[in-house]
Amino acid sequence: MTSARRSLCATVLLCEAITLGLTTPVMITLGDVPRGTALAVGLGLALACLLTAGLLRAAWAYWIGHAIQVAAIGLGFVVGFMFVLGPVFALLWGVAFRVGGRIERERAEAYATQAEGEPERESDS
Repeated sequence: MTSARRSLCATVLLCEAITLGLTTPVMITLGDVPRGTALAVGLGLALACLLTAGLLRAAWAYWIGHAIQVAAIGLGFVVGFMFVLGPVFALLWGVAFRVGGRIERERAEAYATQAEGEPERESDS
């Protein structure tokens, strides 16, 4: 069974990777950022999103996801529109993290309740 939190957070990171990758040409053309720096920052953050999405089986990977959100907002100092998109992705990340955890807890409670009820049904037969 896949983790709800992992699935939701990975989806956010994959969408964010596309957005961060697309900031690279914007940094070069509109931000007057040197090509090498823009490639390193834009594509580096996109790659970090992709790698982190794959590492979300480990609890520590979520901390990297949190750091990526901060970096995406900080990219707004170079590409002003990231001051809008960065917080949107940070909000999506936070909601995915929180709601995914809630889904996991509710599933665990439902399985525990179901497991407790099964022996009683067997003894009734």
